[in-house]
Amino acid sequence: MIRYALACDHGHPFEAWFGSSSDYDDQAARGLVECPFCGSRAVQKQVMAPAVSGTRKSAPAPDLSKVQAMMMEAAREVRSHVEANFDYVGDSFAKEARDIHEGRSEQREIYGEATPAEVKKLKEDGVPCAPLPPAPVDPGKAN
Repeated sequence: MIRYALACDHGHPFEAWFGSSSDYDDQAARGLVECPFCGSRAVQKQVMAPAVSGTRKSAPAPDLSKVQAMMMEAAREVRSHVEANFDYVGDSFAKEARDIHEGRSEQREIYGEATPAEVKKLKEDGVPCAPLPPAPVDPGKAN
């Protein structure tokens, strides 16, 4: 397989894979190579450095269990901060967030529950909201 950097006559850059350089030449001559952005078939190869694998040792892969533990700890800290410093409004989160955004309720940080449809509508209307990280899993109940 060979990867070519290509560009159409409208200047759209893109890449494509071919079985060989002759496959590219054949497909281009038959008008089968086209720009994915505009559909132009006037496509030319671009200057491209070959990908050559070196002999240097690559860095060791990160320990995914440590990365996962670090991410879980960060999520726990975020959740703890929100629970300690924000007002819990329960199922009325969507209504209260909209009221705060539109100035009908006092400005404060809140958290609570909302349905996916309510969250979608809040975001469409420009009301800032984000999901709270899930509660930590009890290690005795984890898979």
